[in-house]
Amino acid sequence: MQIIETGAGGRPLVEAYGPGGFRIDGRRTEGSVLILPDQAIDWSVFRFEDLTLDSFAPVIEVAQQVEILLLGCGPATQLPDRAMRDGLRGHGISLEPMDTGAACRTFNVLVAEARPVAAALIAL
Repeated sequence: MQIIETGAGGRPLVEAYGPGGFRIDGRRTEGSVLILPDQAIDWSVFRFEDLTLDSFAPVIEVAQQVEILLLGCGPATQLPDRAMRDGLRGHGISLEPMDTGAACRTFNVLVAEARPVAAALIAL
């Protein structure tokens, strides 16, 4: 699906998502991706079941810039375990799980509102 958003103030935006990856700021990314306040990086999580607190280490490193972490769980919303949610909360980050498509759209809206958001998107 293609998404058109503007007004991100230089922050990465999700332009499209679909089977196998994403297009972020004109660059096609195969597989899952982490979108931090200033960059998008490849993410080695392929399935929701592969998630651990360590999976979010790059987000935790920039926790002072992130209050909301949107988790695109794949094709359906799933709830991460309490230890993972509490671990992120301990760094001041609120984890918001949803399906990957919803996470992409919500991320762009929150960026346009200049909210302190990051996204962890598992490819469809």
